[in-house]
Amino acid sequence: MNTKEKYSQLIKSEALRLGFLSCGISKAGFLEEEAPRLENWLNKNMHGQMSYMENHFDKRLDPTLLVDGAKSVISLLLSYYPSEIQNEDSYKISKYAYGQDYHFVIKDKLKDLLRFIQTEIGEVQGRVFVDSAPVLDKAWAAKSGLGWIGKNSNLITKQVGSFYFIAELIIDLELEYDYATTDHCGSCTACLDACPTQAIVSPYVVDGSKCISYFTIELKEQIPYEMKGKFDDWMFGCDVCQDVCPWNRFSKPHQEPLFNPNSEILSYSKKDWEEITEEVFKAVFKNSAVKRTKLEGLKRNISFLKD
Repeated sequence: MNTKEKYSQLIKSEALRLGFLSCGISKAGFLEEEAPRLENWLNKNMHGQMSYMENHFDKRLDPTLLVDGAKSVISLLLSYYPSEIQNEDSYKISKYAYGQDYHFVIKDKLKDLLRFIQTEIGEVQGRVFVDSAPVLDKAWAAKSGLGWIGKNSNLITKQVGSFYFIAELIIDLELEYDYATTDHCGSCTACLDACPTQAIVSPYVVDGSKCISYFTIELKEQIPYEMKGKFDDWMFGCDVCQDVCPWNRFSKPHQEPLFNPNSEILSYSKKDWEEITEEVFKAVFKNSAVKRTKLEGLKRNISFLKD
């Protein structure tokens, strides 16, 4: 085993010990295939009011512009699939937001992994990324063999489905690189057929500005009236295209205590959500990604579903 292989195995073993589902490594460089795709998507305004998607176009496509001397992109998956889901008579929250805000949970694990690399291997510089910086995480995860990008534009893995977060560690150390896997969506169109707002405009292309997650989280103004009756009771995010994906029958509950939901999230009825107060909102969603919408945003979504 050469040094690069040895270091790569060491990093992957530690990633699994830290609770990550899997770890793949690819060579840092310009993402040639993604460049025209991203440009086309932005030109068609499929990002809606998510103007931050237009920023740092070059950095999004080239990690060497984010980290000096970057040689490797280490991609990691962390499951958030819950063991229990919400009460049936309820307004729905995307499963990723059941527990504590993943940004903080994952960032801590990534920092531990970077410290481990620096301790075991030596002077290695790098940065950790959890979807709050311009990194095309799905593209890097696919490039490093962790799954393929499905027709719903989510990363899908044969053994575990797609209910996981993707994060990266970009470092200036050369490692052994993994190969991309093949696409296993076949002729299936379950996600396209099930999307309540037809946001999956063609296989592998999602118009972000039509997605329920966009309307309930990103959009700050009133939800367009023509969307009335199409939200299938989702008040924060949407899991429909994942719930119907046949590969998600292999999803297994996560082992991360910080992702366990507050009991109210699972037990609340529609009436409970309709009557939620600021005090209850703060208690139920303490350290949660749902805080992004604030109570006002959640109430807007609920009244849109209710009226």
